[in-house]
Amino acid sequence: MHVPEGVIRPQLEVIARAPVPTHFGTFEMYVFRWGQAAADPRKGLSPDHVALVMGELRGARDVLARVHSECLTSEVFGSLKCDCRDQLEAAQRDIADRGQGVVLYLRQEGRGIGLANKIRAYELQSAGADTVDANRLLGLPDDARDYGAAAAMLDHLGVASVRLLTNNPDKVGALRRLGVEVSAREPSITQPSELAALYLETKRRRMGHQLPALALEHAAAGAFCVPGGDAE
Repeated sequence: MHVPEGVIRPQLEVIARAPVPTHFGTFEMYVFRWGQAAADPRKGLSPDHVALVMGELRGARDVLARVHSECLTSEVFGSLKCDCRDQLEAAQRDIADRGQGVVLYLRQEGRGIGLANKIRAYELQSAGADTVDANRLLGLPDDARDYGAAAAMLDHLGVASVRLLTNNPDKVGALRRLGVEVSAREPSITQPSELAALYLETKRRRMGHQLPALALEHAAAGAFCVPGGDAE
């Protein structure tokens, strides 16, 4: 992976590594520490990120990759407000089916605003605001995520290029600006709840995610499956 001139990587180190059996197969789990400066204690964000690796990646091209941001509410507590857990599991399943790929799990809850702010935003959403307006009412950016750690992790793993599992064109652009060769974008397909479908429609309308409006409308009515949104 070529790193453009002027792109400076904060220190990245592997602090733990082990094989981890999952429902989808055994992945090699790396725990990376991405420079203490990357963690903002005011937001409760962690500098420790995870790579779930399957197959030989060094020098490999067109590696199926999911860059996924932490979502405690969905992935641990089963919140129906988004489809983040479904997307994470779908990525693991797709990689296992192909026998090669990587999930980069970034510890940037709530699109980078942190768990407490995310729940404050949920309170505003319960009063009628959508996810974009809720962040703005709190004086927060629509999306505060940073993909520097993901680019550095791919560099460390020796990945030459990726097929990125995402519906978010901004994520593709952000990684390319950091020197990641994204050879293609593959949609992330999930089966959202009614609540998640409404959230995804906001992402389509207001955040540029590539989602079919008609399918989302039917999903909100409980009709059928649609591609999901990117993890918070």
